[in-house]
Amino acid sequence: MEVRARADTDLLACERLAAVVHANDGYPVYLPGDLRSFLVAPQALAAWVAVHGGEVVGHVALHNGSSRAVIDLAVEATGLPAPRLGVVARLLVSPRVRRAGIGRSLLDVAACHAARLGLQPILDVVDRHEAAIRLYENTGWTCVGRVTVTFGRGVPIDELVYLGPGMPAP
Repeated sequence: MEVRARADTDLLACERLAAVVHANDGYPVYLPGDLRSFLVAPQALAAWVAVHGGEVVGHVALHNGSSRAVIDLAVEATGLPAPRLGVVARLLVSPRVRRAGIGRSLLDVAACHAARLGLQPILDVVDRHEAAIRLYENTGWTCVGRVTVTFGRGVPIDELVYLGPGMPAP
């Protein structure tokens, strides 16, 4: 398995992966547009893919923002200003290859890139996505609280906010 920077030529495969993950796990919970606009967000600082056997089997991005509620909680928990936060986002792993370390590798790449940029890695996850929560906690991420985010047509979603490894919890 190789983790590398996402190229434009990977986008169709990433869209297919996102469709499979959405059908399997209900992630993303809220999709205001198409899968490509979900993956290629304007707030992205970088994105990576995991490739196994020539197939894109994972994806992650690093963003410079998230919802106001997530950022406010992370600012309170870390004492850092919002511009010093790097949001690990769009983590997708094909259900066919889960539990093989791909999610862990993608998290590590994004968190290390955030650190190289002088950013504290954070992430948010829907509170009912138990497998993702186990991954984060097993890789040293620390939950600092819960927020409710309202999307689009007033759909409230409860999320947990995590700090990346190495950051002391409040």
